[in-house]
Amino acid sequence: MSVQQYDEIGEAFEGFKSLPLTRYGEVPSFLGLVGDVEGRTVLDLACGTGFYSREFKRRGAADVFGVDISVEMIAAAREIEQRDPLGVRYEVGDVAELRTDGRRFDVALGVQCLNYARDIAEMERMCRNVHRSLVPGGEFFMLAQNPDYAFDCLSLDTYGFRCEPAGEELETGPRVRVTALLAPEPISIVSTAPRREVYAQCLRAAGFGEVEWVPLQVSEAGIREFGDDFWADLLAHPPLEMLRCRA
Repeated sequence: MSVQQYDEIGEAFEGFKSLPLTRYGEVPSFLGLVGDVEGRTVLDLACGTGFYSREFKRRGAADVFGVDISVEMIAAAREIEQRDPLGVRYEVGDVAELRTDGRRFDVALGVQCLNYARDIAEMERMCRNVHRSLVPGGEFFMLAQNPDYAFDCLSLDTYGFRCEPAGEELETGPRVRVTALLAPEPISIVSTAPRREVYAQCLRAAGFGEVEWVPLQVSEAGIREFGDDFWADLLAHPPLEMLRCRA
């Protein structure tokens, strides 16, 4: 993946979580998918500035270890940890070359993670590294671009984002440019939207089973804030989807 695009963002990345799609769709959906982590160990891959690392530590995880390839993202995560100590550890690392010093975790998280693989071989290597980092029966939870998204949510900017084809096709799937409509300046990130069969192939080759796709939902708080009609286009044409599997 291109590390530079994240190194240039730093702590501004935290602003993504304030946008309607993320605040009322992604975050509650992903937290609900992972569920109870009380007393469990959590490996947060492509952790960025540590948003989910902190959330799951607050929710009772015994230990949380965040890994990201971007030096600036990890620096921002550590700065937030210094301001509000929770006991989360962060390290710079590439999931394709993942090292956890022999430690194995109960839960692995991959929010916008596998979609940065440059080809199928690298994606499979990432999956194998995650599998090796989990205890037998451990769970891997992911959130990524919806593989079937046809760029047909016409009101996506209403929810805080734009999503458009980047005009390039990799072995894993099409390249996609996602822009977060933050003030004072929008932030764009380019990644890939791997096909469903590529996810299935790589995860199963790595030893994962019970692979299941899970749709994004809108929280009750989001319905109260904006009403049902506001979310209709997003739910009809969701740009994001979640995935779970077991080691």
